[in-house]
Amino acid sequence: MKAPLKSALIRYLLVLSTLAVLFTPLYMYFSDDVAKLNSQWPHLVEKSEPAEYIVKKGQPKSWVTLKQISNFGKWAIVLCEDWAFYEHEGIDIKQMKAAINDMMTDKRFRGASTITQQMVKNVFLSNDRSLWRKVHELILSHKVENVLTKDRILEVYLNVIEFGPSIYGIKNASYHYFKKHPSNLSPREGAFLAMLLPSPKRYYVSFQKKKLTPFALSRIIAILGKLRMGKYISHERYEKEKISLMSWER
Repeated sequence: MKAPLKSALIRYLLVLSTLAVLFTPLYMYFSDDVAKLNSQWPHLVEKSEPAEYIVKKGQPKSWVTLKQISNFGKWAIVLCEDWAFYEHEGIDIKQMKAAINDMMTDKRFRGASTITQQMVKNVFLSNDRSLWRKVHELILSHKVENVLTKDRILEVYLNVIEFGPSIYGIKNASYHYFKKHPSNLSPREGAFLAMLLPSPKRYYVSFQKKKLTPFALSRIIAILGKLRMGKYISHERYEKEKISLMSWER
């Protein structure tokens, strides 16, 4: 290849790379109208696996507002999944640094996604683990925090997350596992639902076998401890719920 032609090609590629760096974040930011969640609702696409949502008018039948969820159910999940949810702006830098440090030192990967990021991924993005999707998720999470209230973000999240095989949303989960409305969830029941979230299909085994696995039991007790630390239950209630777990697993 002649020198002038090679030089022109290099300049052309540099220009394209610069444009990609500049416009890719803009494309990601404006690719989805997240503000429509202020007046519309995510609807589960039937027979889609993994789950897909479309945002449109009309509240789904399975939808519940935050006021229709017991504080035990709501806060067990918040404290378990994203303790600082009401403090950060969509991205928890401290948790991200901790996750990176764990990966570098222990070669162990752990999630650091906030509730906002998880909601964005479930409603607007795919489940692939590509860097492109992760960057898109971070950009949209920042946008969501600017156009939706924290309560609205949490409400959407609780209504779209998976709690087990084809069990989506806290209302469906509450009826499936406990045959009750989410407004009546007890501390241990809220802790059970929170325990499922990292890997609902995997931890569903405790429900299938009608007995808590050692992991599930220890995890639920830890989540109850967080409810006690957050002063959502008293020390006496914490001890009572722990005792009830022993009979619950038989």
